[in-house]
Amino acid sequence: MTGQLAFVESPVQLLNVLEWAHTRSTGPSSATGTAPTADAPGTGTAPGTGAPAPVTASGTAPAPAPDAAPAASPLTVVVLSPTDPMSRGQLRRMAQLARDEGLTVHWQEARGGRGALVRTLRRLAGPLRSAERVIIGDPFSRYVQLLLTLFGPRHLTVVDDGTATMEFAAQLGRGERLVRWHRKGSLGPRELVLAPVTTLARRRLAPARGRTVEVFTSLPVQAPAGVEVTENTYAWTRSRFGPPLLTGGADLVGTSLVETGVVDAGHYTRVVGELARTHGATRYFAHRRESAEKLHRIAVETGLQVVRPDLPLELVARRGPVGRTIVSFPSTVVHTLPLALAGTGVKVAVCEVAPEWLRATASPRAQGFLSGVTGTAAHEVDRLTARRTPSVDRLGFG
Repeated sequence: MTGQLAFVESPVQLLNVLEWAHTRSTGPSSATGTAPTADAPGTGTAPGTGAPAPVTASGTAPAPAPDAAPAASPLTVVVLSPTDPMSRGQLRRMAQLARDEGLTVHWQEARGGRGALVRTLRRLAGPLRSAERVIIGDPFSRYVQLLLTLFGPRHLTVVDDGTATMEFAAQLGRGERLVRWHRKGSLGPRELVLAPVTTLARRRLAPARGRTVEVFTSLPVQAPAGVEVTENTYAWTRSRFGPPLLTGGADLVGTSLVETGVVDAGHYTRVVGELARTHGATRYFAHRRESAEKLHRIAVETGLQVVRPDLPLELVARRGPVGRTIVSFPSTVVHTLPLALAGTGVKVAVCEVAPEWLRATASPRAQGFLSGVTGTAAHEVDRLTARRTPSVDRLGFG
């Protein structure tokens, strides 16, 4: 078997596939966290073109024709396209950056109506059988799990798609079924039907005779025995973009904790406003899954300028302009931004999620998981604690 095949369903997954490929091409120095001493020539341009990097919404790259199967190449990326417009737009621009790096990118409308699943499986069967290594970004994805049950790769790499990588490694080590941290523990009808697929996929995601498993991550993970952990230092991002122009104020980073049913919308909006006033923030970088209604409410009630990034935040921040302080709720960026912005002077701070912000329907694991994300953030990240008063949540450095 020859070749390497990556399946991505989000812009961050594709970014981390690029980081993985860069680490493989540059050797151990990147994997051990050695930062470049200076920005590479051509910084701030689209890789390999000398032209300004496509970071505006008008720079959407056309998707390749979905009818042909992925061509054989050292690394072929298959985009299992999501349906939500923000994710699709970011993925198209990330796909162009990947092509500029010499990767083959195949855009697959995997969720494009009736028959999409069968068409996808038919087109990917050959490349999957011949792939020496398969790279995935979301081991909790039902689509990816189904592909793994049909075609077990000899070598498997999991790249980050957020803090869920921490939960995946822990569940794999404990031999538990794979369940996203914000989901309730009981199985619904859909989960019961898919339980055999999930069980087999979990076995395929574990190292065994004739199969190696690698986790490529910027997060602190407790990997089970036999799993190789390779550090993602965002060396590709630093070598291709920036350093950014710094503004005098602060920027806030949004999350989808409301949309996933974890945090109460009223608490979230109130704390965003308090953070903006405390730190002099003027911009709110929205998560791609945040609803338009919620973002409108934030803009009206806080006065913040809501920005919809058209690339992953690590690239947007590295390009700049960006605030001297970036404040985030517990999320992946409290681990990734200190790496991507190393040496720029930008300070990253994380705001704890207080128990009273959680919805009654939130998963029992939610508070512990979010506290773990905050507690394991890099030493360079400031922790903000919430102190309750009769009228408002006061947020200060803890």
